[in-house]
Amino acid sequence: MSYPGYPPSGYPPSNPGYPPQGSADPSFPGAGQYPYPGGAPGGYPPMGGGAYPQVPAGGYPGAGGYPTPQGAGGFPAPGGYPQAPAAGGYPSYPGAPAGPGYGFPPGGPGYGGYPQQAPQGYGGQMPQPGYPGGPIPGQPPGPGHAPAQPMMGMPAYEGTIKPTPNFNAEKDAEILRKAMKGFGTDEQAIIDVVSRRTNGERQKIKAMFKTLYGKDVIKELKSELSGNMEEVILALFMPTTYYDAWSLRHAMKGAGTQENVLIEILCTRDNQQIRDIVQCYNTEFQRDLEKDIRTDTSGHFERLLISMCQGNRDENQTVNLQKAQEDAQRLYQAGEGKLGTDESSFNMVLAVRSFPQLKATAEAYATISKRQLESAIDKEFTGSVESGLKAIVKCAQNRPAYFAERLFKAMKGAGTDDSTLTRIIVTRSEIDLVQIKQAFMQMYQKTLHTAVHGETSGDYRNLLLAIVGQ
Repeated sequence: MSYPGYPPSGYPPSNPGYPPQGSADPSFPGAGQYPYPGGAPGGYPPMGGGAYPQVPAGGYPGAGGYPTPQGAGGFPAPGGYPQAPAAGGYPSYPGAPAGPGYGFPPGGPGYGGYPQQAPQGYGGQMPQPGYPGGPIPGQPPGPGHAPAQPMMGMPAYEGTIKPTPNFNAEKDAEILRKAMKGFGTDEQAIIDVVSRRTNGERQKIKAMFKTLYGKDVIKELKSELSGNMEEVILALFMPTTYYDAWSLRHAMKGAGTQENVLIEILCTRDNQQIRDIVQCYNTEFQRDLEKDIRTDTSGHFERLLISMCQGNRDENQTVNLQKAQEDAQRLYQAGEGKLGTDESSFNMVLAVRSFPQLKATAEAYATISKRQLESAIDKEFTGSVESGLKAIVKCAQNRPAYFAERLFKAMKGAGTDDSTLTRIIVTRSEIDLVQIKQAFMQMYQKTLHTAVHGETSGDYRNLLLAIVGQ
């Protein structure tokens, strides 16, 4: 992963954190075109979905989240972990601007603007609605299904980076300046600051550094660092929405397309985040995201990503069991129940239904076909569209497990996908990295800390491990 042309001449005082006018790299257009007010406290709003029952085909952890009652993977019994911060994000850091912060959906904090249940210790059981048995393939569901059940006890997610008590941007700016002044660089001092601050706090440090010293901290860091260490630092200092938009742009820039990056971002973010990304992509890069997707992808994969770009997924927490049965029947008839595949039916259901609703649909599908929905997608699809559809189903069932799998694959085999490793650790560090670590342990019988330590080295390793924690 590289960040060519990251602003070489600093940011204007009125809008710290954005590329300057006249940048040599056209991928970083003029400043002030995208109104980031310093980053939302806590990063992205908490995600929906996650912590659902086991999916035999995917090998994900059991219902109720992590850890299991038996203490699998060395974890204590359920309820042994401290409670996560209140739903809707983390408390405001000192001096934060009034209001919910950029990236939070209208109508209140939380996932997609709907109210969240009070957080619980991760590992508490989520009451299951008890889906009725499915109809015989080829027959419509019977009339006896309860029309709707509320999703109770939504899991509480937790990041490894949280707002800093008594945060002092001036003090942090002075530490960074001292670490880069004179002969040599104190990399550990830099790591100690940037790995323990939220994205919003880093934006304030960036602004304060320029105020105190008349220099751009990013330019100064670039001159002192190199390689993967530099790339992680740049990712940490990018505003969260900008980093997602930047990642999408570079996944489609130049020869070839990184389809997994498109899937990872567009198939996992909530509606407001998608809309913000689309706006940022257009404003900062003067490009249309949907048009770029049409240019770089094709067929059913293109249609799936275009659907994701609309940011119109239902985000109601209530599960309609009858609709879940009907959708499961529709998917069966569109795939296993006929010769050939009606791809549009899969796109329609998986792109529109809420993640809790899709979780119920996957449960209902298993009662209809005796096959997991993921396995049916494996059977009916190939290539990138298969990966995209499966990513949606996995996120509906267990979002932390999806990211744990992505991290494992980034470090599996010869070589390491440092771009994916950096992107996931950075973007999930304020959201659900604690649960991703727990999922990683249960799925692969080793800690994420151990895996990262074995695949990286030097200051790059130290920085990632400081974010991941033990």
